[in-house]
Amino acid sequence: MSRVLSSLLVAPLTGHRSRSERSPAGLGRVGRVGQALVSRIDPATVLSVFVAVLMLLPSRYVVGPLGAAGTPAGLMAVACMLWYLSALITPHTTPVRGRQPLRTVVVFFVGSVLASYAAMQTEPRPALEINGADRGLILAAGWAGIALLAADGISRLERLEVLRRRLVTGGSIVAALGLVQFFSGIDIAGYLAVPGLTANSDSSSVLRRDEFNRPMATATHPIELGVVLTMLLPLALHGLLHARPGTVWRHRIQVFLLLATIPMTVSRSAILGVLVAAVVMVPVWSGKIRAVVLIVLGCGTVAMQAVVPGLMGTIRNLVTSIGSDSSTTARTDDYGAVLAAVTHRPWFGQGLGTYLPMTYRILDNQYLGSVVETGLVGLAALLALFAAGWLLARGARRASSNPEVRHLAQCFAATMAVAGFSFGTFDALSFPMVTNLTFLMLGCCAALWRLARENPTAGLSETTAAVPEPRFAEALGSLPRTPIQPRPEPLVEPRYWRETEPETEPEGVSEEPQRTHRATSRDRGHPAQWRRQATSRQRPGRHRKS
Repeated sequence: MSRVLSSLLVAPLTGHRSRSERSPAGLGRVGRVGQALVSRIDPATVLSVFVAVLMLLPSRYVVGPLGAAGTPAGLMAVACMLWYLSALITPHTTPVRGRQPLRTVVVFFVGSVLASYAAMQTEPRPALEINGADRGLILAAGWAGIALLAADGISRLERLEVLRRRLVTGGSIVAALGLVQFFSGIDIAGYLAVPGLTANSDSSSVLRRDEFNRPMATATHPIELGVVLTMLLPLALHGLLHARPGTVWRHRIQVFLLLATIPMTVSRSAILGVLVAAVVMVPVWSGKIRAVVLIVLGCGTVAMQAVVPGLMGTIRNLVTSIGSDSSTTARTDDYGAVLAAVTHRPWFGQGLGTYLPMTYRILDNQYLGSVVETGLVGLAALLALFAAGWLLARGARRASSNPEVRHLAQCFAATMAVAGFSFGTFDALSFPMVTNLTFLMLGCCAALWRLARENPTAGLSETTAAVPEPRFAEALGSLPRTPIQPRPEPLVEPRYWRETEPETEPEGVSEEPQRTHRATSRDRGHPAQWRRQATSRQRPGRHRKS
């Protein structure tokens, strides 16, 4: 068992090994099973497990001593960061090869967090704020690890497509849980608690607004659930529009679950996020797809009004009352407090995670929270993340000539647009599911940009994808696929005279002069005319009729 564990921890970071090295003679059956398991581990598989942990385990359950930084998904994100850093030790395993703009942006973001932490230490701070700053460092390390692992670790377009399918599947399961909560009011997250974890909050996973249940499933708030489902909606639509034979109904069910649950969260951020995604996606669709989408949305609105009377009216009032309701005025009242805090620490802020709601106030705007906690430098770093995700996705669309890859790139661009908009409507970095998903999407945008530039004609399936360069897969443990080099055929000198050599040589003419004469005739005249003349000489017994 110790050999299996050591293989799982070390072998993925040492690159590809030969068959004899992977299966030594002295290794037992258990060791061979462990080696076989290691040979199938790649970053896409690890990120798929991360998605399952992030989506299916309730975010409010944490490892008690670690607090908000102790969510299972957060701990796995930190492990991914350690895995990525350990791969940088040797040039043979490093994933840092080739151009990748996201690395610079992520380093800038982490540097701004470290600078804010250092600036916090210059003044005495309460113990709660110091603990919050320590927690912020752990969370930032995990976010960076997820983004970098996806950006440099995903080795092929088909592996990225597998990760996309699993993201949509996880979102569909969470949406189904939200539907059950909306109609029944049952706190399902309480039944999904893992032994050994403790609840970080005592609130129920079902809230109410205007007599409607507001589900949050495995998220920590209905706003977070609505934004997460809205971010996954473009990816689900991509799967439906490019479904393989026999999988259309599965994709239809996934899209239906997402579209049905988003309005049931009664979240203005989610509804406006759908509009943002539509603004990005509709221009790249054909007229037929636009008409079908419009008909489906119209029929869905009528059906929703019939099944849940009053829900669509509540959502309409949420959108039309922007600027006059209590939620909007509470957000505008934050500007004075934010201005005072920024004036005191303008450049690096007071530390990520130190602006505690119980001590100060709730800032329902992550950009305001970032400028307070990490200063203007941190705000610039956060904006640079969203700008990088958008530009990388759009760059992948321009680089690829495959229609399916181009559409997927536009879907990732829509996802980043939804995330960038939603960060302005609530304090997103305080919610683990939406934050980790945002950094994972950011890494997927960077991976798609890299893979589209390496092979612009590659597709998302194994039948159309080209053989990748093995360096990225080797760097993080997956087995590279080495293209088979064709064996060069031996060079054979052509012998033109044997093609036209007569069956019987004429008397009085030696063999060598005749070969020279025919080769010269071939060089001088047209090949077809020369062959006809040679054929008539080959058969002296047959003559053409005049």
